Amino acid sequence: MFVRIVALATATIVAFALASPVPAAAKLKNIVLVHGAWADGSSWAKVIPLLQAQGYNVTAVQNPLTSLDDDVAATKRVLNLQDGPVLLVGHSWAGMVITQAGTDPKVVGLVYVDAFSPDVG
Repeated sequence: MFVRIVALATATIVAFALASPVPAAAKLKNIVLVHGAWADGSSWAKVIPLLQAQGYNVTAVQNPLTSLDDDVAATKRVLNLQDGPVLLVGHSWAGMVITQAGTDPKVVGLVYVDAFSPDVG
């Protein structure tokens, strides 16, 4: 079951990245993965190599899980380190985090993987 979830998450991320309306001059190459509650960055360990094999620069955020503000700040620190446009991906609780951090100008898209998502917007 877990392998199917990993495959589905990876396929969703790659499909979104390929369909992203990023101008050709600023080709999407960065994907930032944000883990949910009761997890850490290693929860993306099986997804990261699959995305890297597709040529993406992949970074997993290590959120402190102390508050929404702290998790958003940690995610924004990772976004600041990226060179170029970023696809921001969140699982579970991280849907809340990417909704807030996704206002960063580098972020060109948000992917919610079984995540909390806003009702509007």
